[in-house]
Amino acid sequence: MTEHDEELLAAVAEPSRRRLLDVLLAKGEATPTALAADLPFTRQAVAKHLAVLQRAGLVTARRDGREVRYTVHPDRLDEAARALADVAARWNTRLSRIKTLAETAHREAQPAAQHDDHP
Repeated sequence: MTEHDEELLAAVAEPSRRRLLDVLLAKGEATPTALAADLPFTRQAVAKHLAVLQRAGLVTARRDGREVRYTVHPDRLDEAARALADVAARWNTRLSRIKTLAETAHREAQPAAQHDDHP
């Protein structure tokens, strides 16, 4: 995993940022004030989360007079989904190997007498 992927995953790891992304996706474009109206945290918290999401490339900002409007960067969101899928696939492979090792160790640990009970 690259540093680029880790920054992306760290940005979406926080549940509040995922919720913020959901609201922003639903709105299409919004200011931090408009987003805060739909979320259980302050405008300042929304702005901080947006800054993290922007550094990770997940949202873009454009100035509109005195306001800053944010939109989700869909390509980067797709990258996040692919990175998460890759992590999940690697963990599935690891867990499968661990399961195989545990099953083998369990079979080998069975007393020989259990196998010799039958005449």
